[in-house]
Amino acid sequence: MATSLDPVSSKILIIGCGTWGSSTALHLARRGYKHIIVLDPYEVPSPISAGNDINKIARGRSRHTGPFSGTEDDAVWVSEEVRIKATEGWMKDPVFRDYYHETGYVIAATKPENVRELEETERPTPERGFVELSDAEAFRKTMPEGVLTGDFPGWKGWYKATGAGWVHARKALTAAAKEAERLGAKLICGSPHGKVTELLLDSDSGDIIGAKTGDGRTHLADRTILCAGSNAPQLLDMKDQLRPTAWTLAHLKMTPEEAKLYKNLPVLFNVERGFFMEPDEDNQELKICDEHPGYCNWVTDPETNQRSSVPFARHQIPRISEKGVREFLQETMPHLADRPFAFARICWCADTPDRAFLISPHPEHPSLTLGVGGSGHGFMQIPVIGQYIVDCMEGKLDERMTRSWRWRPETAVDRDWTDTQGRFGGSGVVMDFQDVKDGEWTRVATPRL
Repeated sequence: MATSLDPVSSKILIIGCGTWGSSTALHLARRGYKHIIVLDPYEVPSPISAGNDINKIARGRSRHTGPFSGTEDDAVWVSEEVRIKATEGWMKDPVFRDYYHETGYVIAATKPENVRELEETERPTPERGFVELSDAEAFRKTMPEGVLTGDFPGWKGWYKATGAGWVHARKALTAAAKEAERLGAKLICGSPHGKVTELLLDSDSGDIIGAKTGDGRTHLADRTILCAGSNAPQLLDMKDQLRPTAWTLAHLKMTPEEAKLYKNLPVLFNVERGFFMEPDEDNQELKICDEHPGYCNWVTDPETNQRSSVPFARHQIPRISEKGVREFLQETMPHLADRPFAFARICWCADTPDRAFLISPHPEHPSLTLGVGGSGHGFMQIPVIGQYIVDCMEGKLDERMTRSWRWRPETAVDRDWTDTQGRFGGSGVVMDFQDVKDGEWTRVATPRL
């Protein structure tokens, strides 16, 4: 039986200070919790966190791929409720509002079946503010002259001027962690002192009572919240509900004149090719992501013979991803297609079988709350996701969210680890970093965070 909670006296331990961990610490502190410790093996922002990024797409509406958990009505309500509250957070919360840029967006595809998919999910009608784009000239006119110079072969899409844009992910993540710390949360980040090596079990009840870190120290708590993202399966048997999956990104250095031209652009996203947003204002670098179903890193434990996808940090991307980035550039901005990369890295997230979040008490450990399963669409919710995780810990989570985000190992029975889960692009398959040889990684001149 979990202990009752008192914000003044209860000790709360958060494992992970990425997107969801920092948001959870912030909301705990705002509710008056006085004893909050956050552990992470990396300094904020973590080099493996998907939230450690110069920009992320802020979509005008939710887009959920794959079957929902719970009933469809639950899932639709949850998706829209979280979208609405998150958007309010980006626009009004003083911690986040400076990092939200409503610049509009272009959504597109090439294959007819994917165009039809967008028509169903986006509902791109004139009544909802969309303008159809059916030729290269139409695409080029969505941005200032000289930005889009490509021929957009086979592209079909739509432009929407309002209701979407981008957010500065790294600054928002860092701001959440700093504000939580200002309000009293204690952040212990870096290795070995912040690296959790195991969860601690009470010998009598079997409940979770805290965690042990790489320096040998134990951190006891009345409640533990697991926000370790793609690293969660290394600490807890997730019953195959999480698949650590990685994506790839690269930056191009822009001149001051180019950065000025590219400012305040709508996001351009082709679900098969990739996406880009305006350059980073600090380093004047343009981020390009190639689109593909993702990479796993399959490693077999020699003792248990169990196979798992194990995250790692690397400031390079496979050459096949570089090829994808340059093909995307060739179709949209060929004047940049051969420019050297200024930066590149892989970033990790954790997919549930249905891509719904996993925010739930653990059925065997009542003092453990799970806040994992971002499934590639968890960053947009950083202003509010911690609120829901704390609601879950306090037993106050809305019943529809409780159903949709529940502990659900039945959905992972005989899981197809190669399932693309509604993602397109690249080779069309989930790839394995184990297949990437040493000489098949793109080298970048400035390996930095």
